[in-house]
Amino acid sequence: MSFKDYQSVHEMLCQTVEKYSGQPAYRWFDGNGAEESVNWQEHYNKVKAVAKSLIALGVAKGDKVNILSYTCYRWALADMATMSIGAVTVGIYQSNLPGDCKYIINHSDSVIVFAEDQVQLAKLMEIRDEIPAIKKVVLFKGNSFDDEWVISFEDFLELGKNIPDSDFEKRTSEISPEDPAGIIYTSGTTGVPKGAVLTHDNITFTAQSVYQSADFHDGEDMFIFLPLAHVFARTCLNACILTGNRTTFARSIDTLLDDFKMAAPHWFVSVPRIFEKIHTKVISGVEAKGGISEKIFNWACRVGAEVSNCKIYKIPIPFTINFKYMIARKLVFSKIHEALGGNVKWCISGAAPLNPEIAKFFHAAGLLILEGIGMTENTSFSNVNRLDDYDFGVVGPPGPGVQHKIAEDGEVLIYGRNVMKEYYKMPEATIDTFTPDGWLRTGDIGEIDEKNVLKITGRKKDLIITSGGKNVAPSSIEGLMATSKYLNQVCVVGDQRKYLSAIVTLDEENIKAYAEDNKITYSSYEELIKNEQIVKLINGEIEKRNKELPSYETLKKISIVPEFTIENKMMTPTFKIKKNIILEQYKDEIEKMYK
Repeated sequence: MSFKDYQSVHEMLCQTVEKYSGQPAYRWFDGNGAEESVNWQEHYNKVKAVAKSLIALGVAKGDKVNILSYTCYRWALADMATMSIGAVTVGIYQSNLPGDCKYIINHSDSVIVFAEDQVQLAKLMEIRDEIPAIKKVVLFKGNSFDDEWVISFEDFLELGKNIPDSDFEKRTSEISPEDPAGIIYTSGTTGVPKGAVLTHDNITFTAQSVYQSADFHDGEDMFIFLPLAHVFARTCLNACILTGNRTTFARSIDTLLDDFKMAAPHWFVSVPRIFEKIHTKVISGVEAKGGISEKIFNWACRVGAEVSNCKIYKIPIPFTINFKYMIARKLVFSKIHEALGGNVKWCISGAAPLNPEIAKFFHAAGLLILEGIGMTENTSFSNVNRLDDYDFGVVGPPGPGVQHKIAEDGEVLIYGRNVMKEYYKMPEATIDTFTPDGWLRTGDIGEIDEKNVLKITGRKKDLIITSGGKNVAPSSIEGLMATSKYLNQVCVVGDQRKYLSAIVTLDEENIKAYAEDNKITYSSYEELIKNEQIVKLINGEIEKRNKELPSYETLKKISIVPEFTIENKMMTPTFKIKKNIILEQYKDEIEKMYK
């Protein structure tokens, strides 16, 4: 295990450009699916051009630059250019409302904003008078309409043409490993977002630790669709910068399935919500066909489960089972692989707990999901399962160079060069998140086994203590309930109560299909989810899954509500529910469940 002490992220990029100069670096598709791409040398030339234009706009070392956009090539380009001149990238989720954008822009002291398009520009225009430090808005797409505050990307590039290369080179040479490279704002699930300051060393070290934990090969492709404002996606992007793997960008979440087929990646990263959606869609499709198709599918799953167990426990696969599995792959599982482009060797799930049953389903189908864990404060990487040593329901051993341990109260603590410098302008919060001897408090409750593998059993703040004194981690219950094709989101409640209940939302597509099949009439979706037959159906789904839980973890009552979304502020841009807001919004429904 060895690490190179890079001066900066720019130096790490230069190493890759020198090694892979003419090889593919980034690829993306236009609205019609036409492919565009750059190799590593072309990418570096574009980075330099953007960096020189930022210098022309007066961006100094340490200045903050916002990027308000969905994941795309220009996001990655602006990010690298910003870091290369010693400035600091501050991403903003494209789904953020104007008020949220204003908070991050002002709190981070940003001076420039890269905005994706007219939709994002409209948000900035709404708060223009309240973000006085912003000198210029640079549009990735579209024109400025003769407003001097706004400039098109093409006109922006013209600004740097008179800046000599020597100015750019001087700026790159002045960066030190401990300088800030990015401020990543937390999703704010439990309050005001905090800006984690990540240094150049945090980023280059973590990229190397990720590289030593996974299985990367020259000429492979990574597919990315998670928001780059989130540190998980950025860490994977930085791993590709180190390894020279090509990154292909999705056009949007709505075009994901088509984009997967066009990208045909070798690996990708995702949050559990995407795997849950795919699983639900597969199961719904099979049940809709019924008959012989459903019987073949169930047979294939049983065969796949036997093969999965052999692989997990590293025992030879019997010839007859292997032969059956070849048939199962051809008849059933090949369709899942084709939907993901046909080349996927492995994928990583992070940012939230993945239900082990869903991981087992995909493994039975021949798709290995390596669950890992990280947080904004440790550059989104501390632990991950390995390709040659994995299990489900655990997040694996720590990455090389990273240490973990369990505190006396059960909290997982992390130590290493992946850990942030501080929270920006929040000294008290910074002190609170570290132990006196410098270990990062993760907020997770966990266990470490004899193989140094970490299992997360709950969140310290989410832990429910019933009035009977039972400690319950709600995430595993929520994950189990969400395996129903009719359930969408689940928020378990019951702290200091006699029993557990839940606020749930339904899968609209499957519920409407059920209503149609059972001739249930309704005038609106809100009316449908309160229908007596639907409520009975959902209670039945809950009861099936309650049988897999000890009595004190079973859900006694539920309340069905409309979907939690980013727009109604009940979900983060990374698909995690905001429990504090849900509990406040539905406090009356919760009280009814305990009368």
